[in-house]
Amino acid sequence: MNWLNETAFTVFGQSVKWTDMVGNLLGLAALALGWRRSVWSWPVQLLSAVVLIGAYLSAHLTGLIGKQGIVIVAAVWGWTQWQRGRRSTGEIEVRFATARERVLLIGGTALATVAVAGIFLAYPSLSWSPWADAYIFVGTLAAMVAQARGWVEFWFAWIAVDLVGVPLAFTSGYTFSGLTYAIYFVLVLLGLRAWWLRTRTPRPAKAAVLQGVSA
Repeated sequence: MNWLNETAFTVFGQSVKWTDMVGNLLGLAALALGWRRSVWSWPVQLLSAVVLIGAYLSAHLTGLIGKQGIVIVAAVWGWTQWQRGRRSTGEIEVRFATARERVLLIGGTALATVAVAGIFLAYPSLSWSPWADAYIFVGTLAAMVAQARGWVEFWFAWIAVDLVGVPLAFTSGYTFSGLTYAIYFVLVLLGLRAWWLRTRTPRPAKAAVLQGVSA
């Protein structure tokens, strides 16, 4: 499997590895499936994470590797959550988080980012960009939790992560990842619009909602 870390092609003078290309294309597919509220978004995200870990290992990008590890764990949990919701209603219900849920999500993300950055600062060998890596690491977890809960804020969380992840990908030599994130941004906007409009669609009075999501 060593060929996966070999160069697939060159863009803007930088080599693109097979792992980087395949992993990001799978990520695009997972995001598109999430936009369509398909449970298959989760296994595709898991596969994307496995491939990207291989890409980031060679560059010693601890935060990005950790991000993909979180994706794997969250993908398994998200799959079970969405499967449960689909069995209850026949589809995945989405909604905006309550004010309390937003405070918990944002506050928890901020505190966890400081904690993880502190670990990276204490052990410099773990990351050459402690704060950026911590932000990506924790921000990804927040986004995945919001997606599994069926919160529209999931899309805003991904936008926040990409604002740091895109520049980091380019400066780390992963040009294809950076270019792919530009396409991610378009999909995120389309997904945000689709989920937002979905919250305005009346639901049957007796319909249950996704596990963990209150009406």
